[in-house]
Amino acid sequence: MKIQEIECAAAMNHISSRFLPYSWDLNPYRGCSHGCRYCFALYSHSYMGDGNGDFYHDLYVKTNIAERLERALAKRSWTGEPINLGGITDCYQPAEARFQLMPDILRLLIKYRNPCILSTKSDLILRDFDLIAQLASVAAVNIAATITCADERIREKLEPGGVPSARRFEILQAFSETRACTGVHLMPIIPYLTDSRANLSAICQGAHLIRADYLLPGLLNLRGKTRAVFFDFLRRDFPQCEPPLRKLLDSKKAKNRYRATLFGWLRTEAASQGVSLDHLSPFLRLHPAEEQLSLF
Repeated sequence: MKIQEIECAAAMNHISSRFLPYSWDLNPYRGCSHGCRYCFALYSHSYMGDGNGDFYHDLYVKTNIAERLERALAKRSWTGEPINLGGITDCYQPAEARFQLMPDILRLLIKYRNPCILSTKSDLILRDFDLIAQLASVAAVNIAATITCADERIREKLEPGGVPSARRFEILQAFSETRACTGVHLMPIIPYLTDSRANLSAICQGAHLIRADYLLPGLLNLRGKTRAVFFDFLRRDFPQCEPPLRKLLDSKKAKNRYRATLFGWLRTEAASQGVSLDHLSPFLRLHPAEEQLSLF
């Protein structure tokens, strides 16, 4: 892992999407050593200028991010909108144990009572349990874990840097004892690899057992650099999955039919296990009514 310390001009990026409960994204790192083979954010290293960086092995650390965040939160124009922590990186990847950027970020969110959304695949987040619990007592907080696979043999190859799926359920269970809402991000669902009914049912069951507020499913996104990286991985580790997946992705009609069938079954399965697929309502319920309008 090559690590370079940098200073950022701004702590947050503005995002416009009617599908998201936030419009601001904060990433303390650029790059991620978790090495998830399906990562959609590989494109982001091109913003560093040389275009040749390795997202998995060249990590940029924004050492002044807390200072820049306070400047933003202290402005009279800031309205306290929810901030998504780690949209294109994992805030709790291994480097966080060394640089410890998140405690200062969380203390600022507590100071300004600012809501946030945080998703991770690391149990390092438990180091900051008390800070997150304190933040959840003064502002809306959503803690999510990405959980894609119940079979550890597949999970270890797919997400080599993440903790086991069972441990991710334990993380959410711990935070369910706070005022934060918790969610399972079942994404991406990978056709012919992780889309079996047995796997999806097991994840729904896990969400039910730890009393997650919601489960959010999502399909594989292979845009930009991600497509070549993912198919190289598939060809090497799961070659039997490559031909049918390519055939599926090459047909819009087939993709739409696949999506409709998959999500139709998943809605029924989640409902039978008492798991909600509504990822917006639990978070919105933590906001005063007058603040909810600013989310969209």
